[in-house]
Amino acid sequence: MPTEIRTAEQLLRNPHIGRCELIRGELRMMSPSGARHGLVAGNLFVAIASHVRARGLGRAFAAETGFQICRDPDTVRAPDVAFVKTGRPAAPARGFYPGAPDLAVEVLSPDDRPGYVREKVVEWLEAGARAVWVVDPDDRTATVHEPGRKAKRLGEGGILRGGDVLPGFELPVRAIFA
Repeated sequence: MPTEIRTAEQLLRNPHIGRCELIRGELRMMSPSGARHGLVAGNLFVAIASHVRARGLGRAFAAETGFQICRDPDTVRAPDVAFVKTGRPAAPARGFYPGAPDLAVEVLSPDDRPGYVREKVVEWLEAGARAVWVVDPDDRTATVHEPGRKAKRLGEGGILRGGDVLPGFELPVRAIFA
């Protein structure tokens, strides 16, 4: 593993290293996602991207898009799906998106530890994300995190709503796992 990578620019210059995130200047390698994870993330991306495009709300980003949410030490996170509303800076032609998305979606993998997931949620919210959705394929749930609000866990019978972050968006939780 290339231990010399400590900054976002160094990470950008080394695309050959594979799936990873840069957390406070430390490279964190990640294994490829499993098939179920990819299916769930894909279902969410299609639903969000279709809604965003049809209404001209901004841009949806697919898995592994890097968002640089902190500098010195640098942190680059890559959610499974992201949304950035119209009026925010355009995505750079080269490089990571500067700042947090308005919505970050994280799909849990079977080996994700609860503490690691909480860390990601907190980092997204502290960096300015207006919502973080954590989707658990094992429990078939989606948990909505928003700044200053209690997390809301939705089961298969629930409806995932975009609220102020993604106006008009509604998706039955069970459709995420179809």
